[in-house]
Amino acid sequence: MRSSEDADLTARARIRNAALELFGAEGVGRVSLRTVAARAGVSHALVLHHFGSKEGLRRECDAYVISLVRGGPGMEVLDDPLDDPLDDTAGLGALLEAGAGVRRYLARAFLDGTPEAAALFDEIVETTGRWLEQGVQEGWARPSEDPRARAAIYVTWLLAPLAFGEHLSRVLGVSDLHDTDATLQYSRAAVEIFTRGVFADDRVLAAWDAVRKQR
Repeated sequence: MRSSEDADLTARARIRNAALELFGAEGVGRVSLRTVAARAGVSHALVLHHFGSKEGLRRECDAYVISLVRGGPGMEVLDDPLDDPLDDTAGLGALLEAGAGVRRYLARAFLDGTPEAAALFDEIVETTGRWLEQGVQEGWARPSEDPRARAAIYVTWLLAPLAFGEHLSRVLGVSDLHDTDATLQYSRAAVEIFTRGVFADDRVLAAWDAVRKQR
């Protein structure tokens, strides 16, 4: 039997997950706390008890997204730096499945263009930059002449499908871009680009550097 504390924590998580889903589908400004409470199956008073206000609930959603980026709660497969998360295909699949609501939330947040979304993007870039630098030190990522720019471009590239969802869904022939199978399809192509590259030699890079020098 669960303790009252466990049940309380479960209710908090249900509220957060309901908010992620609703905020992602409709935007924070269009969703009331009573709607979130109804979706989570709790009272409006309990939502206020846990989060105080809609802004407090939004901050909780942001914090949860950042915890996923950092490999926090819900992503235990990434917790041990000695483990290779790609060796655990079941764990990786669970991460992708759990991320559908998060992807919708991020898509809406960045399209809304709020200061909170800007701060969230900056935090993701900083976290990704540290992760890539760790990869350089451990030998599984190549060094960069501009690590910060690389982290920002990397994050932007991975988030681009959120902004171009309608067009990408059409090209890939999927009805829901956030479906796990669709995510595996387009993200696998992105990982292949990052791992193997696109160009077979450095002629494009050399041409780019030549133009930059001329300016």
